[in-house]
Amino acid sequence: MLGTFLAVLLGGVPPVMADDLDEVERRGRELIRQLEAELEAVKAERHKLTEERRQLEAEREKLKATAPAAAAADAAPSATETDRRIDILASEVEQLKTNIAIPPASEYKSKYGLGPAASKVYSVARGLSLGGYGELTYGNPVTDTKGTTDRADAQRFVLYTGYKFSDRIILNTELEFEHATTSSTVSSSGGSVSVEFAYLDFLGRDWINARAGLVLVPLGFINEVHEPVFFNGVNRPEVERVIIPTTWRELGAGIFGEAGDFEYRAYALTSLNAEGFSSSGIRGGRQSGNRALVESNAGTARVDYTPEWAPGVLAGASIFAGGTTQDLEEFGNANGFLTLWDTHVQYEMYGLELRGLAAFGYLDDAKSISQAVDSTVANQFQGYYGEVAYDVMPLVLPDLERQYLAPFFRFEHFDTQQHVPAGFVANRFQDTDLYTLGITYKPHPQVVLKFDYRNFEVASGDRPDDVNLGLGFVF
Repeated sequence: MLGTFLAVLLGGVPPVMADDLDEVERRGRELIRQLEAELEAVKAERHKLTEERRQLEAEREKLKATAPAAAAADAAPSATETDRRIDILASEVEQLKTNIAIPPASEYKSKYGLGPAASKVYSVARGLSLGGYGELTYGNPVTDTKGTTDRADAQRFVLYTGYKFSDRIILNTELEFEHATTSSTVSSSGGSVSVEFAYLDFLGRDWINARAGLVLVPLGFINEVHEPVFFNGVNRPEVERVIIPTTWRELGAGIFGEAGDFEYRAYALTSLNAEGFSSSGIRGGRQSGNRALVESNAGTARVDYTPEWAPGVLAGASIFAGGTTQDLEEFGNANGFLTLWDTHVQYEMYGLELRGLAAFGYLDDAKSISQAVDSTVANQFQGYYGEVAYDVMPLVLPDLERQYLAPFFRFEHFDTQQHVPAGFVANRFQDTDLYTLGITYKPHPQVVLKFDYRNFEVASGDRPDDVNLGLGFVF
């Protein structure tokens, strides 16, 4: 079925008469052969010059009184120059061989909605692409601390591995290691190793391309671009964790592209499993490509607008919709149709950064699901946040052009129990306002140090505030 989908999708793309990259590789290898041949010729020349020098030195010994000393001296520099040429050629040959296996570092630029490091494979000429990121964090609860402890965590290390088979077929993957070890310790349960995404792109035109595999659901800001250098705060926004369940990936296939000032993605996907829903939200329903049930269908789409007439502006919306009960017996005839959508806007100019997002979820058959999972699952939930940051480095230390220092403030409101089915009582602890004040420092564009203070205000009960430190990098 997927093969038919891709064939139909790309049927309108004219066949490529010649694979340009195969031609580049052929010429590269031919150049290597030529350079190696030239290297052998230079080695032979050096051997010949060495022999001539030896003969001249022998004659000089015999004719010390009469032969000019310059003869031997003139020969020596020739051999030295030959050595230099051999070294240069050998270095060029090795560099060519290395570049064919592992291309040199490319420019960090986001492509098709992915983070800049995750997009590296799109900028290589051919072959293997390597990248990644990491985060280390420290959290210190400072109020209402009963039952809480300070924690330091090697939160995640991620390796991006891509391979460009040709100009039109690209593999991109993300492998994530969380919490340093998969083994439990005396202080904590074990971490995990997960494939965050693994998909093939079949490129046709700028406006129409195909993608199939384990893909990131294109909702919000963070789910696709979650590299720590590219968002403020030690922790990701809570709205994009409990309302949009970042990081969220599912198996699927679809299309994506760019047309003028617009960019879009649209996929058919495996859906969530309502068995994982609870009063804290839908996050536990993610199947993440792990032997996912496919009895309920889902789809997702996203459109972003970056107007040429307004540099620095991005505005867009995205949606996920599908059944969630997976025809499981405990849900009876309930479909559990979920609609989750968001609208988002961003502005970046002259050091000022503004970001806003609002997300809304609507779940059918929430009463049946609540009864089946023995938890109050809302039929409506929502969250939104606004954030402002300003890079003050040009004002305080203008000579440090590549460095970045930005205080920021973010306000969030989220409620996973906004409206619950009749006969159930909402858990007001889930109705939360969150104030985050912090600072982001980048001594290098690929390295970040973070500090923030988070103040939680819940409608019922207590939730501790916390102070957080973070270190992150991309490569």
